[in-house]
Amino acid sequence: MAQSLAKVCIHIIFSTKYRQPLIDDKIENDLHAYLGGICNELECLPIKVGGYVDHIHILCVLSRKIAIMDLLKEIKRGSSKWIKTQGREYEEFYWQDGYGIFSVNPTDLEVVIKYIGNQKAHHENKTFRTNTAVFSENIIWNMMSDMFGIDYFHRFIFIGLHVYSLYDDAIF
Repeated sequence: MAQSLAKVCIHIIFSTKYRQPLIDDKIENDLHAYLGGICNELECLPIKVGGYVDHIHILCVLSRKIAIMDLLKEIKRGSSKWIKTQGREYEEFYWQDGYGIFSVNPTDLEVVIKYIGNQKAHHENKTFRTNTAVFSENIIWNMMSDMFGIDYFHRFIFIGLHVYSLYDDAIF
């Protein structure tokens, strides 16, 4: 009997529209639980969900049955609808159009879990963009450079739908 096996751990990052600080203490924990529930419904086992006032991090195991773009569409659509039911102050809530998604080596899961769990401390004195750059530089880009031997790869970072060089303006 043939069988298909896959275990692809992914780290998803996306923000509120215009990085507005709309994820407050009133909805934060319930939102994280709701996002984990959406992942479960789509057979993407949630490992850790967290974030800050203007963005979300989801670490999960990607199901073999769903494309990344469909997973993100369902996560954003479902959670946005839910947030808008949580009070008048959330009626105009929207997520940004873009997202970042990165595969995570199973040996690095604890590092990412800790990173997601410490978001408030990370952001006390840092902006979303600065923190994402530091995380990307230290974990993701170094792994990519090691895996593919690409020396220049670490210079680039994905922000929304644009790719920025750490040395120049948006390149596309």
